[in-house]
Amino acid sequence: MATYKSISLVQRPSDKKIGPHLFETKELDIPEVKDGQILIKQTHMSLDPAMLGWMSEDRESYIPPVELGEVMRSSGVGEVVKSKNAKFAEGDKVMGMTGWQEYVLSDGSGFNKLQSGVTEEMALCVFALPGLTATTGLYNFGHPKEGETIVVTGAAGSVGSMVGQLAKADGLRVIGVVGSDEKADWIVNELGFDGAINYKTDDIESKLAELTPDKVDVYFENTGGPIQHHVFNRMNAHGRIVVCGMIADYQADEPSAGPNWIPLIKKRITIRGFAMPDHWGELPQLLEKLTPYVQQGKIKYRAHAIDGLENAEKGLNMLFEGKNTGKMIVKL
Repeated sequence: MATYKSISLVQRPSDKKIGPHLFETKELDIPEVKDGQILIKQTHMSLDPAMLGWMSEDRESYIPPVELGEVMRSSGVGEVVKSKNAKFAEGDKVMGMTGWQEYVLSDGSGFNKLQSGVTEEMALCVFALPGLTATTGLYNFGHPKEGETIVVTGAAGSVGSMVGQLAKADGLRVIGVVGSDEKADWIVNELGFDGAINYKTDDIESKLAELTPDKVDVYFENTGGPIQHHVFNRMNAHGRIVVCGMIADYQADEPSAGPNWIPLIKKRITIRGFAMPDHWGELPQLLEKLTPYVQQGKIKYRAHAIDGLENAEKGLNMLFEGKNTGKMIVKL
């Protein structure tokens, strides 16, 4: 009988380090399809920083952890290879929660067909978590207005690059914070950001002051770390801070200290953290908001693809080391 690879979580990352000891690879028989079911052959799998949280024992987070022995959680795109479900035909390309496995047996719940003209990479880079997260955070909580200034950290990442392009299309001054000159060049010369700060080599305080002459109205936070103090101190009255991620602190022994809250009172600043599971019911509206920007050619993206399910753990580490140059995807 034909088999497929599946990777399960078998140990918690107690030291916040991701390594092969956390996972177990199994060879399983490809299951038979029963009435109402579909069999999906996964072709492209997303890797996201949130996975470190999903592996942990934290049961007060926005989503329950992956239980030990379960297939590691992820979203992905695949092709329906067998179907006994009237809503799906063999050959359909679908996107949903697939997990770290080569085949997925499903009743179709949570899977959506890719629209004509949408490639697998576009689906994961734009219409999956990155685009939905960017759209939710920027518009639901950032409330951007034409002529304002926004600073985006992790600006070359899958979410940050989308936030910056959406804000730029809406007439904001967009400044991105990145970790290399190559990424700075990409967001300015390819994506159209108004300026970039390389937090590893620039004098952050002076560079930020130079690039934000009217200070900062919206701060979209993806990384945490020392940059947050500098941006916080440049906020205008009634500014909005949207906290999407803190990747610089996820593996730290102690998270970096946050800013002094006195300016929150003096400047009446709003800070809002959010997570996408609270907004799954808004998917139609989010896609309705995002899609026109894509159709009008205002959104560019790039994927950093690696081959083979067996390299998923290595790819996930690349995210935390800042070695990726686009949305991290595993091609199966």
